[in-house]
Amino acid sequence: MLAAPMAVEIGPGAVAGLGDLLADRRISAGGHVAVAVGPGYGDEIAAVVDPALENCDIVRVEEGGALNSALDLADRLRKRFYDAVVGIGGGGTLDVAKHAATLAGLPMVAVATSLSHDGIASPVSSLAHEGQKASYGVQMPVAVLVDLDYVRTSPVQMRRSGVGDAISNLSAIADWRLAKRERGEPIDGLSVALAHTGAQAVLESDGTVEDDDFLVVLAEALVLSGLAMATAGSSRPCSGADHEIVHAIDHLFPDTALHGELAGIGARFAAHLQGDHALAAELDSCLARHELPRTHRDVGLSDEQFAQAVAYAPRTRPDRFTILEHLDLDEEAILNHVHSYADALAG
Repeated sequence: MLAAPMAVEIGPGAVAGLGDLLADRRISAGGHVAVAVGPGYGDEIAAVVDPALENCDIVRVEEGGALNSALDLADRLRKRFYDAVVGIGGGGTLDVAKHAATLAGLPMVAVATSLSHDGIASPVSSLAHEGQKASYGVQMPVAVLVDLDYVRTSPVQMRRSGVGDAISNLSAIADWRLAKRERGEPIDGLSVALAHTGAQAVLESDGTVEDDDFLVVLAEALVLSGLAMATAGSSRPCSGADHEIVHAIDHLFPDTALHGELAGIGARFAAHLQGDHALAAELDSCLARHELPRTHRDVGLSDEQFAQAVAYAPRTRPDRFTILEHLDLDEEAILNHVHSYADALAG
């Protein structure tokens, strides 16, 4: 069975149409929902939501997607009766709302106001606790809306970050296929098709993050990534060596760059290690076209720091087999790869 939201709507005015969607999909006929909004557009969104959902409670979520915020929200949800939880905001706000809704046993509606990563429709919440990020399994949203009115005004770096996260699926899929060849790990064909289709659409689109048509393509790709993970029952179709490197950098060198920016860098390096020169060139071209960082040097990491992160990366997903585990390079060999790789791109 394919786990999927009852509704996926991408376009302008999604927040204003929220009340109709909740009633039409029988999620909440009377609007008795808790609406979690992030700090960026909190007051503005609350003003738009209130007339549509006169019975809702607006709850402001702290910036950063912290585990404590999710636990506090879950505690609040248990003290009153709600039909559902609606998360409106960026990735951090949606992750808090997803986790809190799961803990409280309530359906959750995700309304994205930015497109920085593929957590919009995924069954995973990435939350910070005591200075470290961890992933938590959660229920998938019952409906997903992407409001292009807000996405257009989000920082351009956030939109570009979504591009990096979307196209990293391609190296992750290559790692999954490697695990099948080397270890006999089963592959879910449908989840691969979903993850690949969205990533390839972004890779081949001529648009930019300033164009509505491209933003629709990007939003669809990020939603498809969430569906792929739900279908696979894990993040496998969207997370390989690329994301192991992301998590290692987050652990060793916090706040280096946005998640999607690091995912693009990780995917480009993973494709290099995989020996897939065609994929590496396609990823590099897409990163350059969207003005994303192409290598670790572009985000201020030295070759030695990046090599340290690559060496540490397999520890972030001990049960996952990728090109990093397959090659099993020592630190000196990794550093040699990093030097030659970065120098070639710089030239």
